[in-house]
Amino acid sequence: MKEEETMSVLRNENEEYRKLEEDHRKLDQALDAMHKKKYLTTDEEVEKKRMQKQKLQYKDRMAQIIRDHKH
Repeated sequence: MKEEETMSVLRNENEEYRKLEEDHRKLDQALDAMHKKKYLTTDEEVEKKRMQKQKLQYKDRMAQIIRDHKH
């Protein structure tokens, strides 16, 4: 099974994967909005870094779920 097919199956069958993917997408949209700003406050910079780390954690967990599903 190809990875895209696996992801499609997981979207339908795995609630954790579906939630992680949705949260990852929301963070991506929020980060895109931040990137459009000319300047960020110090608090916004801190929040941006936090969101980037969280997004990476979601991506890592989704990759782990995919690997587990394949085995």
